[in-house]
Amino acid sequence: MKIARIETFYVPPRWLFVRVEADEGAIGWGEASLEGHAEAVDGAFAALRDRFIGHDPFRIEDIWQIAYRGGFYRGGAVLMSALSGLDQALWDLKGRALGLPAWQLMGGKVRDRIRAYAWIGGDRPHEIADAARFRRSQGFSAVKMNATAELDWIGTPKVFDEVIERVKAAQAEGMDVGLDFHGRVHRPMAKQLANVLEPLGLLFIEEPLLSENHEGLAQIAGLGATPIALGERLYSRWDFKPFLEGGAVDIIQPDLSHAGGLSECRRIAAMAEAYDIAVAPHCPLGPLALAACLQLAATAPNVAIQEMSLGIHYNVGHDLLEFVTDKEVLTPVDGYLPIPEGPGLGVTIDEAAVRAADKDRHRWRNPVWRLKDGSFAEW
Repeated sequence: MKIARIETFYVPPRWLFVRVEADEGAIGWGEASLEGHAEAVDGAFAALRDRFIGHDPFRIEDIWQIAYRGGFYRGGAVLMSALSGLDQALWDLKGRALGLPAWQLMGGKVRDRIRAYAWIGGDRPHEIADAARFRRSQGFSAVKMNATAELDWIGTPKVFDEVIERVKAAQAEGMDVGLDFHGRVHRPMAKQLANVLEPLGLLFIEEPLLSENHEGLAQIAGLGATPIALGERLYSRWDFKPFLEGGAVDIIQPDLSHAGGLSECRRIAAMAEAYDIAVAPHCPLGPLALAACLQLAATAPNVAIQEMSLGIHYNVGHDLLEFVTDKEVLTPVDGYLPIPEGPGLGVTIDEAAVRAADKDRHRWRNPVWRLKDGSFAEW
C-alpha cells in the first residue's frame, strides 16, 4: 500500500481538514486547523506531498520523524500543525484499513469515557448563569470562561469582585469552572489573583502568564493550590520539557492539531505522567481534532478532562458536528464524552459536504482585542 493523494480542505468556520488516500483505496481524515493561518498550513503541505506520495501509510512513526526532522527547520505552529493533520489522517487510515480504532492500535483503552467541558461567554453574572444552564442542557457538568477582558498590570478590589461573582454564578448552576486568562495577566496582578481565587475551588487557571515567562510561572505556582494549566501554544515534547522539569504547571494542554498529532501528544502525555502532571488537551476546533483527542484519552491514563466547542456560538454560526454523519459519537452524556468504538479516529466525515464547503474557502482571522486604554490584549 502506498500513499496516492494528500488533500486539504478549508472548512468553515476556521478549520483545515486533511484527507489521505492510498492506492488501494483506503482513506483517512485529520485536522490541521491553526486558527487564522489556514493558508500558511496549507502551503506547508506542498513539501509533505513531495515527500510522502508513494510512501507506505502504515509507517506512521517513520513519516513523523521524516516530516519533523527531514526539512532541517523544525517546530513552530505552522509546520507542526501540518504534521499534526497528516499524523491524525494516517492513524485514521490505518485503523480503517484494519477495522480497528486507533486506541486499539496504540495499546488498548484505559477508560471508557472522559469528562468534557465547554466554553461559555458573558460579562455579567446573569449572562454567565444563562450560558451555564445551556451547557448543562447539552450534557456538560464543567465549563471554562474568560476571567475578564480587563486584566492588565495592576488589579483593584472591584475587578477581583467581578471575577468572583461571575465564577459563583456558574457554580450556582452546578458547574465546575476553569478560568482562562489568555496570558493577559502580568506577574504583579497574577500574584494577587492567586490569593483572591484560592477559595473558589476552580478546576484550573489557564495561562495566568504567557508560556514564555517560565520564571514568573514558577513564582505564581508557589503562591497557592489552584492548579495552573497551559500548553496550547507549545508544539512538541521539547517545548513542554522545561515546564515539566520546572514544576511550574499542574495541567498541560497540548493541542492535537498543533503539537504533532496523536503520535507526539501521546509522547507528551507519557512525559507528563512521569512528573505526575495531568493532561487536558486544548481543542476549540473541529470534529476530527476532537476525535483524535478522544483516542488520546482512551490510551493515556493522566488525561483528566477534554475541551470541546459544541454549538454554533463559539464556532461562528457553524456547529462542531455539521460535517459529521454519526453525531452521537461526539455528543456528551452526563458530563462525559464516550470513547469512540469505530475504526480509525472513530468519526465519519461527510465528504460531499466538506468538498462543497471548500469551494468557498474561508479567510478567518483572529479577532483583535483591546483594553480600555486602547492597548492590545491577548486573545
